[in-house]
Amino acid sequence: MRAQATEQTVVAETGGAAEPPTHIGIIMDGNGRWAVARGLPRSEGHRRGVEAVRRTVDAAARLGVRYLTLFSFSSENWARPPAEVDFLLGLLRIFIRRDLAKLHSQGVRVRMIGNRVGLPRDIAELIRQAEDQTDGNAGLQLFVAFNYGGREEMVRAVRKVAAEAISGELSPDAIDETTIARHLDTADVPDPDMIIRTSGEMRLSNFLLWQSAYAELVFVPIYWPDFDGAALQSAIDQFSSRSRRYGGVAG
Repeated sequence: MRAQATEQTVVAETGGAAEPPTHIGIIMDGNGRWAVARGLPRSEGHRRGVEAVRRTVDAAARLGVRYLTLFSFSSENWARPPAEVDFLLGLLRIFIRRDLAKLHSQGVRVRMIGNRVGLPRDIAELIRQAEDQTDGNAGLQLFVAFNYGGREEMVRAVRKVAAEAISGELSPDAIDETTIARHLDTADVPDPDMIIRTSGEMRLSNFLLWQSAYAELVFVPIYWPDFDGAALQSAIDQFSSRSRRYGGVAG
């Protein structure tokens, strides 16, 4: 088990030479398996996962990452046992209440992507408070994908486009990729350059499906609670070693 990094340790871990991607998305996977492997309840894995979030946000800011999107709770996660869902919601409440002041002081802007319809009232209010309080911050842009699913996001976007077409605001012939993109939750955010998934699983699991068309995928064989600044730097090193051609040929 890795101890939570001190400020000095994070500096040492994130001092690599590789230039960071502008936008990194992370599928934070493996909390439950981390706990089971140690004979601990799954809830302890989720709690340790929050510590990994703190380390990663701090490391990303120090590295100069501009946008960081964390997949915290999918629209499919509601199917988990009610006690586990309640625990995860409780962790989100605790994270916002305990960490918001620090994030704000560091200049981090916090935003949520995902479907807000039907969220518990106090969760929706906490998210609104976090967004309002940090709205003017110009540092790391932290996006929390909560109650999020890539297909569901696209459905909501297409409904908005259809409504504009029906009302006459938009000609069907004018609908293109840009039209769809500006109706997504990430309308004003550059597409991710890199998607990291922990735990060794190799799939996107409905995360940023539209936006990840040309993202570099990095699959890390460690569970999320063990992720830290060194692991983030290692992923960035992998990203920097690749040639991104976007369907073309190398120059």
